[in-house]
Amino acid sequence: MMNPDSEQALAEIVASAKSPFRIQGGGTRLHGAAQGNVLSTAGLSGIKLYEPGSLTLVAQAGTPVSEIQKTLAKENQRLPFEPRDYRKLLGTSGEPTIGGVVATNSSGPRRIQAGACRDSLIGVRYVDGQGEVIKNGGRVMKNVTGYDLVKLMAGAYGTLGVMTEVSFKVLPGIETTKTLLLHGLDVTRAVQAMSIGLGSPFEVSGAAQNIKQGLTALRLEGFASSVTYRMKGLRDLLKEFGEMEELEAGASDEFWADVCDATQFAQDNGDLWRISVKPSDAAEVVARLPSDADVSLDWGGGLIWAVVPEGADVRSALGDVAGHATCLRGDAEMFHPEPAALAALSEGLRRQFDPRGIFNTGMMG
Repeated sequence: MMNPDSEQALAEIVASAKSPFRIQGGGTRLHGAAQGNVLSTAGLSGIKLYEPGSLTLVAQAGTPVSEIQKTLAKENQRLPFEPRDYRKLLGTSGEPTIGGVVATNSSGPRRIQAGACRDSLIGVRYVDGQGEVIKNGGRVMKNVTGYDLVKLMAGAYGTLGVMTEVSFKVLPGIETTKTLLLHGLDVTRAVQAMSIGLGSPFEVSGAAQNIKQGLTALRLEGFASSVTYRMKGLRDLLKEFGEMEELEAGASDEFWADVCDATQFAQDNGDLWRISVKPSDAAEVVARLPSDADVSLDWGGGLIWAVVPEGADVRSALGDVAGHATCLRGDAEMFHPEPAALAALSEGLRRQFDPRGIFNTGMMG
């Protein structure tokens, strides 16, 4: 394993490379088909700049997410997009890093309200495939100079470059949270209820369904008086959906931590899939999965988690339903095959950023 402790050392390693690298942050995720020697960013750690007054934070890519969250919490601030922690789900160890969060565009239940990781990202520094240090974006939201490589790097899984520094817009903390639970809805009715809640003026920040438990959940966050007022309105709006109850702050936080990290699947045997579709297609997708699959919904039905029997061909089962299915555990290709035109565009981008093909070769086609 190579573990450079500075951006310059990383650039020199990449510039002199004779074989591919498998880029690793905290080692908390499975690597799919990535090939090569491990190139770790864990040595690039530390918060470089934090200005609570301007809601801005800059950190090196190997900085543990827990360190960033603790620093923000001292000023009653937070990362808006609720990054996920997959260690329980995937049975891995290590410590999630902020560079890994950006590389995978890791975004939790709050994505439906606050946007994804890439929407809070305002700047990056990275080393490209030639060993050159590139900076894009800035440390304030108004900086829009040049091409928006910031958004491109988020979710690229390290195939375009090795990030060394990331800059974020952060938000004030949340005073309290409550969750409205609806009981016994099938997938179609659950998606209807979640869609109504999300389309309401009550600022729902989480909408999920645990099919096995028969629970459909909608989360409200903010000042206590506002949450109480909005909860009453939400209950009235959804009264046609039958039995309901409320989870107060502590129980609500625990519930959504489990939703965020998909911990219900941690002990399941079988292949693990993460399927993104239109919420209106969720019921059809669930119906097409094996009858013994363990399934839950997030993002109002736009994200489907499923554990299916080993070897089940989930992508074929989806047929002509628009979306993509990612295999996080199993023998299938990790990423959904791209249409020919998109695959050509992706390959062209990789050739521009990594002409020698040394970053996470084989991971994304």
